[in-house]
Amino acid sequence: MAADRGTGAEGHLPEPEGPVPAVRPFLLTAGRVAPTATGRPMPVETQVVATADGLAALDGLSFERHDIVAACRQPLSVAELAARLRLHLNVVRVLAEDLRAAGQLTVHVPDTAATHDASVLRRVIEGLRAIPDSRGALRDSD
Repeated sequence: MAADRGTGAEGHLPEPEGPVPAVRPFLLTAGRVAPTATGRPMPVETQVVATADGLAALDGLSFERHDIVAACRQPLSVAELAARLRLHLNVVRVLAEDLRAAGQLTVHVPDTAATHDASVLRRVIEGLRAIPDSRGALRDSD
């Protein structure tokens, strides 16, 4: 399953193939939801990165925990991690919090003032519009 996946040439996990696993999210988290020390769920833009202890313990981690730590050799947002591993967002939140508590992940929650800054959103939109579509045409400006 997940533990026997190799890493690609650049150290990245290969893209998942086939259907999404049919394991229910509550089984992966033992029925737990995603609170943090503050009692609120980890924001989707939270960056997570594996620690040296996490990478050293990689072979001893099971399935999804292994995949999370392996994928976090480079910082990833919780949302990107969930998408790459094809896991439910709240599963990633719970497991990332468990791995953080075990010292295997470092969690960086962004400044909420910066994430609610309209100028940042405008720059993101402009950047997305500057990416050509599959035909090489730029997106509409409206």
